[in-house]
Amino acid sequence: MSGDELADALALANGRGDTRGTVPGGTHGGIRGDGRPVGREPGPASRGSGPHDPRAPHDAQDAVRHRDWPAARAAAARAGAGRWPEPAAVPLDEALGHRLAAPLTALTDLPAFDASAMDGWAVSGPGPWEPLDPEDGTPQGTSQGTPHTTPHGILAGDDRPAPLPDGHAVRIATGARIPPGTTAVLRSEYGEVRDRRLRASGAPQHGADIRPRGQECRAGDHLLPGGTPVTPAVLGLAAAAGWDELPVVRRPRAEVLVLGDELLASGIPSGGRVRDALGPMVGPWLTALGAEVTTTRRLGDDAGALHAALEETAADLVVTTGGTASGPVDHVHPSLRRLEAELLVDGVRVRPGHPMLLARLPSGAHLVGLPGNPLAAVSGLLTLAEPLLRAATGAGPAEARHGERSAADDPLPRAALLGEVQGHPRDTRLVPVVQDGGGVRPLRFSGPAMLRGIAAATALAVVPPGGVPTGAGVHLLRLPWA
Repeated sequence: MSGDELADALALANGRGDTRGTVPGGTHGGIRGDGRPVGREPGPASRGSGPHDPRAPHDAQDAVRHRDWPAARAAAARAGAGRWPEPAAVPLDEALGHRLAAPLTALTDLPAFDASAMDGWAVSGPGPWEPLDPEDGTPQGTSQGTPHTTPHGILAGDDRPAPLPDGHAVRIATGARIPPGTTAVLRSEYGEVRDRRLRASGAPQHGADIRPRGQECRAGDHLLPGGTPVTPAVLGLAAAAGWDELPVVRRPRAEVLVLGDELLASGIPSGGRVRDALGPMVGPWLTALGAEVTTTRRLGDDAGALHAALEETAADLVVTTGGTASGPVDHVHPSLRRLEAELLVDGVRVRPGHPMLLARLPSGAHLVGLPGNPLAAVSGLLTLAEPLLRAATGAGPAEARHGERSAADDPLPRAALLGEVQGHPRDTRLVPVVQDGGGVRPLRFSGPAMLRGIAAATALAVVPPGGVPTGAGVHLLRLPWA
């Protein structure tokens, strides 16, 4: 029994906490038929989870081992902030999902000219008005025309329409350029042509239904700050403001390496093997966090294949699943020692997921090592990969700017916890929750080997060491799609 396990058992015996969710399995998927997780997930104090240099001073070891949860997130954010991808100019149709590398400025006034806000009549003066023939600008020769049967008038895209004389009116379409001399636009439904005059139930106010030039912005105005995600709405604004290409921060390239000979890529689990739950999940999760996932590879428990993959990677971020403990086929730490990688985080005081790690490879790429149990892996994604990627793309490097923050200073959203959750005596707990009115309610099936709870969740609640009473506020890790 390890020191962590003994402390947990004593805490339970003395009523000072629980270990629900703290005995995760070492595999990526499975749960036995009796509901117990397969295997174990050793704590951060397990043998072999220390720094790659056994001669390192103890204080250097402690700097990266056994970090508390806020400090681990801060370390990941600082690591990401130190490795910004190079900006690139990309066409609008390729910019979706990136982040702006610089503030978005207007290249033109919006609108670029006085424009009609409605279909109707451009009128000059108080009325009634004499309609103009839109073909030649002369008065109409018939009194039979109505706003719905007269010719088209001034259409959107018509350039430099002729001035409108006082006391006259001309049909105009939404978005069309306002002719000089116009005092207002009379909506179609408010006007009627009778006795060769356009008459209105009430005279429109001066400037009615005219969008003046520069109403939304002037050329050179800053529209959005750098770091803004490029959404469909941002693409529309950029196009309207005159942009053909956008300067964006290139999405960090990520590679997923799935470890474990016990994993099945398809079919029903059998013969002591389990389905790989992380291979299908981690790549899309990284994409949702802003990465460009180049590949997901299954390496099994092949130490040579893992070493070669890490040595040859061209990615900015490598994410491994499983193999972060000290078992006979846990090859992540030995591979990092062989590569002389720099361990930045080696174990986190969080449940589930404490064997997670963060390292910097000699290439400059970062490696996030996730535990093999599914919910423990999610914990690792949101503890290490999420702040690293947010900082690397300019989305939120607050932790990197301000150093290691306490949970009270963390800029995460908060909500009231509407159900009982027992805290761990020493570690932070991450618990799947679902939004319920103004608070969040904890979900069942929150064991480290389970995905049923997180699949229905909108966030993970951050329960500090010692726990919080029902109704207290807790920080939330929002899921990217919630």
